Amino acid sequence: MTDGADLNPDLLLHAYRQGIFPMAESRDDATVFWVDPTRRGVIPLEGFHLSRRLAQTWRSGRFRTTSDQDFAGVMQGCADRPETWISPAILRVYAQLHTRGHAHSVEVWDGDLLAGGVYGVALGGAFFGESMFSRRRDASKIALAALVARLRLAGFTLFDTQFLTPHLASLGGVEITRTAFQRMLRAALAVQADFGGPDA
Repeated sequence: MTDGADLNPDLLLHAYRQGIFPMAESRDDATVFWVDPTRRGVIPLEGFHLSRRLAQTWRSGRFRTTSDQDFAGVMQGCADRPETWISPAILRVYAQLHTRGHAHSVEVWDGDLLAGGVYGVALGGAFFGESMFSRRRDASKIALAALVARLRLAGFTLFDTQFLTPHLASLGGVEITRTAFQRMLRAALAVQADFGGPDA
């Protein structure tokens, strides 16, 4: 356990390099705990799968996608649910990571409405997905598709989803052992990727 007031970007980046991430028990919890799952969810970047219907929705132009245009809005969208592990301390420290260029978001827009999004942390060639949300049908899946496309172009080799859900499994997510994840993480941290690079 760590007091939320003591949570800072350097501590967070150190934890991510070890494969550990923080969560709060609830929105109002003043402390955070550290998670190191025995089974880890990842999306192989070449194994991401969109159904034909979703691919058509993405190509239709109904939604517009951006990156790092409303990081705070994406985090607030992810926290806007009855039960959440995103506490004020989590909101604060990830905003600081974003300012330092380590935390990023992908936004999905329906007109001027922030319809969905996803955010996470980038270190070397590893991207640690944290949370996503949707206010329109398919918006979170479109956000993931746009994120995967960006990670591929930017040279990332590992997309960590922390846990595997049926939603992520339907998109190509798989579950691996902690040992396998640590091996992939070490290799990814040695890669130089740039989330906001000119080709991404």
